[in-house]
Amino acid sequence: MPVTPDTKNWTWVLGRRCPECGFDASGFTREEVGQMIRDNARTWETVLRGETVARRPDDATWSPLEYACHVRDVFRLYDDRLGLMLERDDPTFPDWDQDRTAVEERYDRQDPGVVAVELAAAARELAARFDAVAGDEWARTGTRGDGSRFTVESFARYLIHDPVHHLHDVGV
Repeated sequence: MPVTPDTKNWTWVLGRRCPECGFDASGFTREEVGQMIRDNARTWETVLRGETVARRPDDATWSPLEYACHVRDVFRLYDDRLGLMLERDDPTFPDWDQDRTAVEERYDRQDPGVVAVELAAAARELAARFDAVAGDEWARTGTRGDGSRFTVESFARYLIHDPVHHLHDVGV
């Protein structure tokens, strides 16, 4: 996967337009995140119908299918983490090795039709959870295993960059 600027400090996503995909995390209201997730999932459904969905452009770059599997799993992971942030005081979540998951779960061999259904379902669940966030809940906190601290709002803004950026990665 492409390396993004300053990967050790996630806050760069919130503070400026992404130089690769053009995403601006300050360019929308927090209440729009749920709809942005649903819109993104619909675009992935189209990507997964492509004839070359399982073909890697080169040995070092994931195929559109692999990116879609990753996005599905990001939606699932963020739904779990958002639930923790809303239900517990300042939970800590373990780090996630996305590259190991891709290998162990055989992203490259998954059925695009199944992935489309699973990605859509994961997006619906996460979007609904964000849609239900209100008032002071946006300020609730959580901490990643590497020490990175988020509020629900910064978590939402950080999250949405990932699936948007990956559409850019696959040429959409």
